[in-house]
Amino acid sequence: MPERLTGIGVSPGLAAGPLLRVAPAPRLPEPAAVADVEAELTRAAAALSAVGTELRRRADSAGRREAAAILRAQAMIAEDPLLRDTIAEAVRAGRDAPHAIADAFAEHRRAFQAAGGHLAERVTDLDDIRDRAVAASLGRPMPGVPTPGYPYVLAARDLAPADTADLDPELVLALVTELGGPTSHTAILARSLGLPAVVSCAGTLAVPDGTVVRVDGASGEVLTDADEAVVAATRAAAARSRRAGRSRGPGRTADGHEVRLLLNVGSAAELRGEEAAGAEGVGLFRTELLFLGRNTAPGIEEQSRAYAEVFAAVDSRPVVIRTLDAGADKPLPFLDQAGEPNPALGVRGLRIARRRPEVLRTQLHAIELAARRTGAEVRAMAPMVATAAEAGEFASIARGAGLDTVGVMVEVPAAALRARRLLDEIDFLSVGTNDLSQYAFAADRQCGDLAGLLDPWQPALLELIAGCATAGRTAGKPVGVCGEAAADPLLAVVLTGLGVSSLSMSPRALAPVRAALAAHSLADCERLAALALAAGDAEQARAAVRRAARPAPD
Repeated sequence: MPERLTGIGVSPGLAAGPLLRVAPAPRLPEPAAVADVEAELTRAAAALSAVGTELRRRADSAGRREAAAILRAQAMIAEDPLLRDTIAEAVRAGRDAPHAIADAFAEHRRAFQAAGGHLAERVTDLDDIRDRAVAASLGRPMPGVPTPGYPYVLAARDLAPADTADLDPELVLALVTELGGPTSHTAILARSLGLPAVVSCAGTLAVPDGTVVRVDGASGEVLTDADEAVVAATRAAAARSRRAGRSRGPGRTADGHEVRLLLNVGSAAELRGEEAAGAEGVGLFRTELLFLGRNTAPGIEEQSRAYAEVFAAVDSRPVVIRTLDAGADKPLPFLDQAGEPNPALGVRGLRIARRRPEVLRTQLHAIELAARRTGAEVRAMAPMVATAAEAGEFASIARGAGLDTVGVMVEVPAAALRARRLLDEIDFLSVGTNDLSQYAFAADRQCGDLAGLLDPWQPALLELIAGCATAGRTAGKPVGVCGEAAADPLLAVVLTGLGVSSLSMSPRALAPVRAALAAHSLADCERLAALALAAGDAEQARAAVRRAARPAPD
């Protein structure tokens, strides 16, 4: 009997196929007495080495830089000397290798959770490495993604980075998890792979392996026991989407209204490839990658070289570069930010300049130097701006560094409500929908239980965006969206109807968004936006717009 499960669609697209679950972690046996301590130490060390070796092997074969970085970071955890010392102490105290491993990881897990922020997010990594190490110590296969040799829908309670980092999109049709939110690893990697994905979908693990399901990554619906007609219709729709994915050209509605389609990137590598070539520029160049894992900030020359690499790869198209967005879930050692009672509401983004003004000034000078060396059209943008005074101060410093075009991100309701005043100070706004949702709904981005409040279809969020767009039209200045909301083709039509002038997203999302815009006139977009704003909640908004929207052309 078919059953409809509902979760949160975090990566749009349709897929149908047999569902297979991630192999479970091994259960710990009853503790065993340790007769030979040295042999047990060797057993534990060999298990950790096996995990580290396996993760590095997968990192070396991963096709994507992001995936390789995640896997290497996990390998480093497995090889951490402190972790190994903790395990050795447990063995010498009489614990067998599997239990010593489990105990040591539990201790580290508590420490990560107590630290909060970025470290608390990494407990999933620890759990995955623990399960692999315990399995290796028991002489069993490591848990993880199945490899049946045919296309399937992958299901799990949650997906660890090591599970998702090297997924083969030729075999994995879609992702469905019981936990997770719009900003989870599952969501981010699914979007980068172009896979439909639904998270926070209760009941997923009760679906038997091999059951044919239909996954809608936009609506968040998972239909079990799909019959042949449903499967055929789904595959036909997916084929239409792939054909749309080959479209090229600037963003336009059916009647020629321009909406610039831009890219979110963190490195020059993401600008290579056929999909990225179809973008009209970069709407969000994240600079945090250069600062991660360092005890001192990079100097002006090092920064300039890194920025110049991206500016050159953009190849005459404009690029919006965001200044350092650290703090909260992205702590950096050299900023010494430990001890904040609530980092998400603390010193992050532009606020770091209150304590460390030289970090911002150095970065802005490095950006200007890179722009001058490459001749690129560069626009500087500050994160986490709440007031017009902050926008004005940033604009003054940036222009003083030689950057002519400056803007800020709208990530907090205060900025959205005062968008017109902000635009008196700067040249453009870019709405970051993930953080704007977090602060508008007082819902932590990392809390899966609150994921529904972070749905970008929430009418309250759309109303804040509409206010920003209206302010932009009044001021005659552009207002874009660079959050993940821009990558949803149907929501992109709504955002256009609200009045935003550009949409920035991952390369794979460009073509479907372009096709959706081309299927609607500006009047259509405005009508659909009005439907979304009038809805009672996110689910109603999405459903109302879907019923009234036109299908993308073949």
